[in-house]
Amino acid sequence: MFNDRIGDYFEGVAAKYLSAVDADKRRSNQHEIGGLPAAGFKQWLGEPRDKPHYFRARQVYIRDYDEAPLICDSEVSWYDSRRNSESRLPEYRLYYPDSPVTEQIAPGDFLLVAKLRDDSLLMVFTPAGGSVESQLRAIFGLDNIQERFSPGVIGAIEFLLPLRLMLEELGVDIASFTRDDDAWLGSLLEKFGAEGFPSTTLFSEFARDSIRTDVNPIGDPDEALMAWMNQEEKLFRIYERHLLKIKLNEGFGQDDNVTEFLKFSLSVQNRRKSRAGHAFENHLDALFRAHGLKFEQGKGRENFTENRSKPDFIFPSFSAYRNSNFPAEKLTMLGAKTTCKDRWRQVLSEAIRVKTKYLVTLEPAISEHQTNEMNSHNLFLVIPTPLHVTYTINQRKHLIGVQQFILRARLLQS
Repeated sequence: MFNDRIGDYFEGVAAKYLSAVDADKRRSNQHEIGGLPAAGFKQWLGEPRDKPHYFRARQVYIRDYDEAPLICDSEVSWYDSRRNSESRLPEYRLYYPDSPVTEQIAPGDFLLVAKLRDDSLLMVFTPAGGSVESQLRAIFGLDNIQERFSPGVIGAIEFLLPLRLMLEELGVDIASFTRDDDAWLGSLLEKFGAEGFPSTTLFSEFARDSIRTDVNPIGDPDEALMAWMNQEEKLFRIYERHLLKIKLNEGFGQDDNVTEFLKFSLSVQNRRKSRAGHAFENHLDALFRAHGLKFEQGKGRENFTENRSKPDFIFPSFSAYRNSNFPAEKLTMLGAKTTCKDRWRQVLSEAIRVKTKYLVTLEPAISEHQTNEMNSHNLFLVIPTPLHVTYTINQRKHLIGVQQFILRARLLQS
């Protein structure tokens, strides 16, 4: 499983809320940010006196409901704005040029600036108070954010899979390959060959079997679910990397056709997204079976509720749900989404007979505004317990873990 840390990729981080001067280039010298030295950035960016230091930078703008962030790569300069005044102490500022990202920013937006170990910068802009801000604050240990930069804490929490995936969505290359990768690749090739990916059901089963002795799905289903997801993601990346090398060596037809290459690249991205969701449901299925629960997934032709909606899981069965004589209070409905965004609302209309619904997700640090709205709709958020630390103390009062959910479902079936 992954065993790297946030500190393996980042050196320093700071965050603030944008002032009007920060966000409006008409009121400032293009886009200049001051205050980073107070957050410790001189030790990572240097102290240029005569000429600026230049860094590669990735600018990102993302809102909670965006399916994909807006990303622009550019070059930023770190310079002394008082370099022509020898009698005054240096004042270091970060200048970044206009881009499609900066066209989106507004006063009050949350800005995170991080220095990566590859000598580049990450700049993430997002509207204040949303889940993206909450997640970035959880990852980097950021508290008491104001209009002046506050430093974060590298390695504040364990680098769990959902946090890795979020940073990858922002364009950060989180590629950790360990010395045992070759051994795992050998096992994968022996099992599946090199012709292409097997079904997600078979791949998920292989991932669980590969760490069978390291997890206890009965005693600690929360840890088991996280371990299975981590292991499958690691094996998937190892196997994918091998298959991609084969394809790249083969080329893309005559003169390495650009259209074919783009189609292949898009298929890789789509496969990554879809397999994560299928893997999540596969491992939940294995957990519920291990605990002897009666349930069905919304995959079969006859597995639907009103308006042919297909909830991810119905307990004890879809036939029981459609049987008007079966007590509604004995029914349980569970939605499963690796990430929520605004899609959690879909769950509310998928099983009208069930008044109290559950949604299990791997998304860390959902904003309090969103979780309060979920509570108002009688939607219980099921979060694996290792991720509870990314939520506020007040939010944790309303969260339940996977084991708690299993106990509740079993109680209704006893």
